[in-house]
Parts: sequence; C-alpha cells; structure tokens
Amino acid sequence: MKLVRFGNVGEEQPGIIDQAGAVRSLAGVIADLDGAAVSPKGLAKLAALDLDSLPLAPRGARIGPCVGRVGKLIGIGLNYSDHAAEAGLPVPTEPIVFLKATSSISGPYDPVEIPADAVKTDWEVELAFVIGTRAKNVSEADALKHVAGYCILNDVSERAWQIERQGQWTKGKSHDTFSPLGPWLVTSDEVVDSGNLGMRLEVNGVSRQDGSTRTIIFGVGHLVSYLSRFMTLHPGDVVTTGTPPGVGLGMKPPLYLKVGDVMRLEIDGLGHQQQTVVLEGA
Repeated sequence: MKLVRFGNVGEEQPGIIDQAGAVRSLAGVIADLDGAAVSPKGLAKLAALDLDSLPLAPRGARIGPCVGRVGKLIGIGLNYSDHAAEAGLPVPTEPIVFLKATSSISGPYDPVEIPADAVKTDWEVELAFVIGTRAKNVSEADALKHVAGYCILNDVSERAWQIERQGQWTKGKSHDTFSPLGPWLVTSDEVVDSGNLGMRLEVNGVSRQDGSTRTIIFGVGHLVSYLSRFMTLHPGDVVTTGTPPGVGLGMKPPLYLKVGDVMRLEIDGLGHQQQTVVLEGA
C-alpha cells in the first residue's frame, strides 16, 4: 500500500493511493496516519478496504507529511561509505545517532525555509523508515518485523550550525521545514530490498546526488536492533538512514542552497519530492 496525508497544514487527512494512482480519503476509517494506523492491526484493516468505495481527495489538494503525530525523528550520520569518503572522514564503526525536532517535519512539496542568519544550508536525499510495532532490545534477525514501511526524507541541514557551533548536530538539523517527508509511506511488503534502491537529487535541474542504498554501512535491520538497545522505538517513530555522496558540503568549492533554488528528490518505488527554497518569514 501507498499511504498519504493530504490537506492544509495542520488539517491533514489520511489517504491511500488506488490502482489508478489517485488519492482516496481514509477520513472516517482512521483518525490519522499515525502510530496506531501503521501497526500490524491498523495496516491489516486498511489492506482489507475496497478502495473504489472510498471518496476521492479534492483535486489539487496539498500532500502533507506521510506520517502524523511522530513521536521521535531519529537521524543517522555518515551512513554511506562513499559519503564518508566524500567528507574525508573515516567509516563509522557503529551508527552515528542524532535527533531532529519533529517540528522540522513538512510536506514533500512545501517550501524549504532558509533561516535568516543561515549561510551553509545543504540538501540530503535519504531513505527513512517508520516503526510499526514497539521495539526494545530486538535482535537484528527480528528487526524488520518492526518496520511498517519506507518513505523519502530530505535531511536539510544548516552546516554552520551543525559543524561550526558547539554541541550536537541536532540544532543544525531541526529548523522548521528541514524534514520534508513523503509523499507516500510505502508499506514494507512492497519494498523487496531496502538495501538496493536508487536515490537521486537535483538542484535547479542539475544532478547533485545519484547513489544507491547499496553503499549503506548500517542497514535498516541493524539500525532497528541497534537503536532499540538505547531507546524504545514506538509505532509512528521515524528513522532517516543517511545520504549518499553529492551534498553541497562535499563539493569543491562547497555549494549551498540559496533563495529560489528548486530541489527534486526521488527514491526507487517511493515517489518523488520537490521543494522551492524561500527565506524564513518571506
């Protein structure tokens, strides 16, 4: 299944993509596309629906973040071997973990805001996964059973805040609109191999990232097991797994986003995103 949320900001309704690619409303079936909806019981309920009997979403409706009421948004840094090489850093021996504020989540086609005092805002196409069942101290062999599905996340990063300011990466990753999520949550049964997905990002029509999850260091199963040692993962939590090479920071000289730039992201089977860069408050 391909699950979506549509409607104005803060008023999103749950939806599902039908065989023709149209958005059908799940209003009245579930309250939101949240932790309860992405549990095994919730997904089984949705899988049993006659989609043709559901009302169509309004034509031209905004597509919102594909998961609502996210409890935790967890990032993994330097998780692609070729990205680590691009950054001139050693391959990590265990996952680098940081948190992004859930208030950074936005829709896949919403504008991305550059903060007024930002100077090095960067792009990162990433594979994200959503937890479907509570995970605590799970084995890697059982880890994928806890994943409800997959989606795209643009891990927008203000590098000066992330790297040049004291403290953790979180503050460089958490500004409003720094986590466009969606367009779809694609359930795990439709993703044959999360370790073999092409990933692409363009800025103003120029290819900047063209990679694959084949170069990921710590795969989804490992991450679920690893994270569950340090924190309980709950249904609806989102983990974004890192980016392949081609970020602005790695270019020589570095290239960063400016007002008016347009980013387009795509991951095989998970749809695409597009955002225009605007100035905060504009």
